[in-house]
Amino acid sequence: MWVCRRVPSIQLSYGAVVRANDDGIPYQAPEIGLLFKAEHARPKDDADLAAVVPRLDRAQRRWLTGALEAVHPGHPWLAALRST
Repeated sequence: MWVCRRVPSIQLSYGAVVRANDDGIPYQAPEIGLLFKAEHARPKDDADLAAVVPRLDRAQRRWLTGALEAVHPGHPWLAALRST
C-alpha cells in the first residue's frame, strides 16, 4: 500500500501506483508522477502536465484533482485539470 506522506489519507494499492507495459516493464502511474512534480512546478513539470493530462482518463484526472486539492490547495494546475 502506498501512502502519501503529506496527506496520509491518500492511499493507493501498489498495483495502482506501479504499472507495467506490454513487455512487463514497470512504470509509475502518470497521475502519481504529476502529484510528485506539482510540489515544485518548474517549467519542465508544467510541460509534462500539458503533455500528460490529455492522455489521462476521467478517473485519473479526478484522482489527481482530488489529490492536488488535498496536498497543494489552490495549485495552478487545478485549472488545467478542470478544463479537460
